[in-house]
Amino acid sequence: MHRPSAYTLLAITHDLVAAALAWSCAYLLRFNFDLPPSFQEEMLGTLLWVAPLQSLIFWRMGLYRGIWRYASMADLRRIFLAVMLAAIMIPLVLWMFRVDAVVPRSVLILDPILLLLAMGGDRLLYRLWKERGLLGDFSLRGEPVLVLGAGGAGVSLSKDLLRSREWHQVGFLDDDRDKQGCLLNGIKVLGTLDSLPYWSQRLGVSQVIIAMPSASHQVRKRVIDLANRNAIKALTVPTFDDLLSGRVSVSQLRAVELDDLLGRDAVHLDTGGLQDLLAGKTVMVTGAGGSIGAELCRQIARFSPAKLVLYELGELALYNMEQELGASFPDLSIEYLVGDVRDEARLDQVFAEYHPNVVFHAAAYKHVPLMECGNAWQAVRNNVYGTWQVARCAQKYGAGTFVLISTDKAVNPTNVMGASKRLAEIVCTGLQQEAGTRFVTVRFGNVLGSNGSVIPKFREQIAKGGPVTVTHPDITRYFMSIPEAAQLVMQAGCMGQGGEIFVLEMGEPVKIVDLAKDMIRLSGLDPEEVMIEFTGLRPGEKLYEELLADSEQTLPTPHPKLRIAKARRVSDGEMRTIESWSSATITMSDEQVREAMRQWMPEYKPNPNGFA
Repeated sequence: MHRPSAYTLLAITHDLVAAALAWSCAYLLRFNFDLPPSFQEEMLGTLLWVAPLQSLIFWRMGLYRGIWRYASMADLRRIFLAVMLAAIMIPLVLWMFRVDAVVPRSVLILDPILLLLAMGGDRLLYRLWKERGLLGDFSLRGEPVLVLGAGGAGVSLSKDLLRSREWHQVGFLDDDRDKQGCLLNGIKVLGTLDSLPYWSQRLGVSQVIIAMPSASHQVRKRVIDLANRNAIKALTVPTFDDLLSGRVSVSQLRAVELDDLLGRDAVHLDTGGLQDLLAGKTVMVTGAGGSIGAELCRQIARFSPAKLVLYELGELALYNMEQELGASFPDLSIEYLVGDVRDEARLDQVFAEYHPNVVFHAAAYKHVPLMECGNAWQAVRNNVYGTWQVARCAQKYGAGTFVLISTDKAVNPTNVMGASKRLAEIVCTGLQQEAGTRFVTVRFGNVLGSNGSVIPKFREQIAKGGPVTVTHPDITRYFMSIPEAAQLVMQAGCMGQGGEIFVLEMGEPVKIVDLAKDMIRLSGLDPEEVMIEFTGLRPGEKLYEELLADSEQTLPTPHPKLRIAKARRVSDGEMRTIESWSSATITMSDEQVREAMRQWMPEYKPNPNGFA
């Protein structure tokens, strides 16, 4: 049997004493504090029955399962019901057991009122004391902090801050004019978000908490920039997409990250369409251990496919996915297969055994300078021939949908990597038939924190104290988060009818030097103190990326973040030539590769920067 804790015993003792005092005070009030001797004896005699009876009822009603510090309206409701039940039971028990006493009717009415005030009031006072509500602004505990955002998340967060020893909230800031001057949890809405510099200086605030999870990324970025410019450290609550519980608490606070500065508005998915595409189906992801491939696996797993097939060349990457998905989705049927997308026999074996209904082809060589010098033919073999082999198997074994992950570097390419991905797009467009597998291509820019991207490199350089290396002061790139890219890839796969090239809405391009400065600030350092070194454009690198070729146009789709590029059609003769060339077993030099790719892509203009 579970033994009551010391806290429970203390609570029981408190209520027993409260019951005795309430019964005694009821008699005293009844006789204006001049209690006759005969009624003193009756009061003490009946108290021996009343107090134990009330304690038993309180125990059975579950009054000791809660914690006084978190006393709520639900607890007060239970106390009320328990006291009312005791008020009914007392005269019945005294009558049933023939207790020789005459209890005044006014005592039976006064007792539950006094007992309710004592039990409920003491719990409320204890909670106020623990939350420092009794001390108010005179409390010296905790660091002063402003909460930016006076909506539901901010108010919920404020309740937790009242219980925090680390923080002392001194006010809200919010752009809603109707909330200016209002008191929320006893804390005033001082002004608008733009008044942050004034209030932080006046109140001695060096840290703020951004509690606007549903605000657009432009608003969040404006607030973060304002805090950075005034040397104020900013913390934030997660976005609503991250808050599965729907409740914001102090424990969920985190430092502002790069995603908050470069973040974008949430993606609204066609959940019904994705259910039809993925639920109960066999889904295969190639390159499943890479940044996009791994996130695709995580997102797909949430739609309960019948089987998820991970196809990956890297053993360690595949092992890491096995550990992660095995823990996160223990009931999902998952196959972890080592294989090369250029291995025709292995692909035939896998497709023949599992017959995937949907294939997401994320396997690719994507590092521009590495592919440019000494590895051009390998880029073609992996990105073009590998795509061809996976696409061929998808057609041969009756896959309903094949989705190619492409890149903005395929547009007017100046490097081998981008040109090879453009050829992969051409392959998928050329394979599209009126019936059979739907081939869908999705083209987007850089993703935050992907393997081999600039952000992990900057983070490592900042940790060492610099210098942070940027290739050119004017170089710009498009960015989106890995989860957003994966979600839009899935959405495009759901919407595509076959033969389209979907272009993701990438927002505004970001200057890499500004990105470096933001990362330095987020690391708690001054950009003036960490040197930024310009190293010059690398082989094949462009100053800016494009999402459309000069000859392409786009059409809108029902999804605001997806458009369809109207790419040129490819003749059967070109398809046969590309297949024959990319499947050749000989090794070609970098210049031979570039010369051959010029034949199919007039827009391909190799950048002479640093060619070996």
